Amino acid sequence: MSHSIERQILKGSPPGTQQQLQIHRFGPADADRKAYIQASLHADETPAMLVAQHLLSLLRAADSENQILGQVTLVPYANPIGLTQFVNGVHLGRHNLGEGGNFNRSWPDLYELIREYLAGKLSQDIEQNRDTIRQSMKTALARMETRNEAGHLKQLLALEACDADLVFDLHCDDDALMHLYLTPHQWPDGQDLAADLACEAVLLAEDSGGGSFDEAFSTPWPRLAEAFPDVPIPRDGCFSATVELRGQADVNDVHAASDARAIFRELQRSGLLEGQAEETPPLRCEATALEACEILRAPATGILIYQVELGQQVASGTVIAELVDPAAEDDRAARQTIQAGTSGLLLSRRLKKYVHAGDSIAKIVGRAPLPERKGLLLDD
Repeated sequence: MSHSIERQILKGSPPGTQQQLQIHRFGPADADRKAYIQASLHADETPAMLVAQHLLSLLRAADSENQILGQVTLVPYANPIGLTQFVNGVHLGRHNLGEGGNFNRSWPDLYELIREYLAGKLSQDIEQNRDTIRQSMKTALARMETRNEAGHLKQLLALEACDADLVFDLHCDDDALMHLYLTPHQWPDGQDLAADLACEAVLLAEDSGGGSFDEAFSTPWPRLAEAFPDVPIPRDGCFSATVELRGQADVNDVHAASDARAIFRELQRSGLLEGQAEETPPLRCEATALEACEILRAPATGILIYQVELGQQVASGTVIAELVDPAAEDDRAARQTIQAGTSGLLLSRRLKKYVHAGDSIAKIVGRAPLPERKGLLLDD
């Protein structure tokens, strides 16, 4: 058996406290291929942690049968800082309450960190170049100065992921259907994973604008290939995906077991695990540009009353929700409608129905890029 558990203590914790990251490792340390999987970087996205527990059971069983061929690293909770953040009984794990900022934003730009260093160090051997690039990433990350426990956490997670062939960052949305975030060069390679997870949407963006975790490891490879056209560099040096495991309330063993099995089968297809993956079910959706996904926002503060259900196809102009003003003195002025600005699939809705002006209240997956969707494409 190859299973080991490593515990990393985060540096910079206040006196009398200690934050710990748990890392499960399977397979030979010198294997040529590696998968890295982490759960709940947004610490209040509980479905991911349950999927990780089901996957851990599958990996332990495979390990007992000597079926693990590559390295598989699993972090069952990627954000111990966020796991402690409760305010009056409400778990707030998306943003760092101490330092500020979204835990899944502003990850290191590995392309910029290593581009100048690589000049003159690459050869005509594509495998050797892959190894040189990965080692350069590890060296650059190891040299990063970390000012606090959040910075040290970011460094530790990035060091685990930067040399992996597969990176799966397990999240969930507010109230949503299963979907994936990928970069365009990872499609159609991601079709089997999307089919196995029964995804209702796959959203593609070269750069979503926020420096998210998954893009930190997938985007450097095509950029390096363009920067060094005279040497062979694998554009697919890392297949990295954000897996959105439906909504926050979708925490049950049926979903979690199914999702874990889908990820397990992807590890089989990728040659990290022994065994023949079951036949992939039909793909349920096409991949679409993230720029074509409309984020509807509340025009004022009030109470949301949704008029359409998740998974419904809507047309531009369809009333998605009504917004009720609890302070309205005239019934005729108490409600205003929020309409779709594009045609497509209603992918997500807001779980809590009292909203402030400007809050996102729904995502609609359309086909045509929207002119206003530029810069930060994600909902912060």
